Parts: sequence; structure tokens; C-alpha cells
Amino acid sequence: MELVFTGRVIEWRGPAPYYFVPVPDDESADIREVAAAASYGWGVIPVEARIGGITFETSLFPKDGGYLLPLKNAVRLPQGIGAGGEVSVRMTVRL
Repeated sequence: MELVFTGRVIEWRGPAPYYFVPVPDDESADIREVAAAASYGWGVIPVEARIGGITFETSLFPKDGGYLLPLKNAVRLPQGIGAGGEVSVRMTVRL
């Protein structure tokens, strides 16, 4: 399943700051349809994502009926992406 969307980066403060792109509602609904087959536990969904010129592997976190796409520093920093920035995402759910 391949999805394309645009989202605003949010910061989640903890022991260290974490950055995520919330997956929009329509795309989250599509992901929920394959979640049972894709998840390897705790509701996380493995994906391959591309933002700008960087492709990376990660897992979506379930949150309030939707999903959050974590942004690693190796993706964010070279592209100057910070909290509040808008990014275009191309993402494939790995089944």
C-alpha cells in the first residue's frame, strides 16, 4: 500500500525531543484496514517513507485513532525540517 500526503511536523517533548508527522485521517483509515496483517505488535506499522531526497524505514505509532510517522534526525536535520514545518511524504506500508 502506497500513500502520499502532506503534514505539519509536531514535536513531542520527553527525555529528548521527538518529531512526528501525523498521518491524515483518510490515510489512517486505509492503514487501519491492513493493520492486523502489517503490525508486528503493540499496533505499530512498519513503513518505508520518503521525504525530500531521503528514503528511510521506520514504524508508525498509533495515536488517538490515527498514526504518527517518526522523523529521525538523519532525515530532519539535512533537510532543515523542524517543528511546525510542512512536509510531503511518500510512504509504503510493509506487509
